[in-house]
Amino acid sequence: MSERWETKKEIRKNRRKYSNRYTFGDFIFEIFFWIPELLFLPFRMIFWLVRGVGRLIWNLFDGI
Repeated sequence: MSERWETKKEIRKNRRKYSNRYTFGDFIFEIFFWIPELLFLPFRMIFWLVRGVGRLIWNLFDGI
């Protein structure tokens, strides 16, 4: 019984290790990473835009 159990355990371990399946856990993991990105991206873009315009205006005053 123990020998059979060990072989089944090894097969199951290898199946998980070398599996290319996309599981529900992978989906949840990706959602947890993508939601913050989608929420903060507009704010980061506005920040970069304001920062770039501010540097442009500052460089114009430095040239005078």
